[in-house]
Amino acid sequence: MKYANQSKRDEAAYITIVEGPPPEFSEVDTDWTASLAEGRSPAIVAMCEMRTFNGEALVQRCRRAWTERRFARLDFPQPDGERAELEIIAARWEQGPEGQKLILWVKMEQGEETEENYLER
Repeated sequence: MKYANQSKRDEAAYITIVEGPPPEFSEVDTDWTASLAEGRSPAIVAMCEMRTFNGEALVQRCRRAWTERRFARLDFPQPDGERAELEIIAARWEQGPEGQKLILWVKMEQGEETEENYLER
């Protein structure tokens, strides 16, 4: 498949958490997520949930990127105030009594630092 605009193909689609606390990630260990973590280096699949005003649009942003063979990335604040990014590998949204909720599955490179910094135990 040829891409008319190569630079657009290389641009990731971002979901950015601007306000609020850092997301809480929990490790996911299921058959379907194991295949998503395959790659050159060991990885962990983790899930986080967050409130949003337009979950459907955020999921569509990810789907559009994947259709165009681009990455989708989560940009979020860390507890120390610095920003971090993780690759989004699956996304969905739900409507609940308190509003919309965005559910993201992300890929983390496996390592002690990753687990200490992000994963809820």
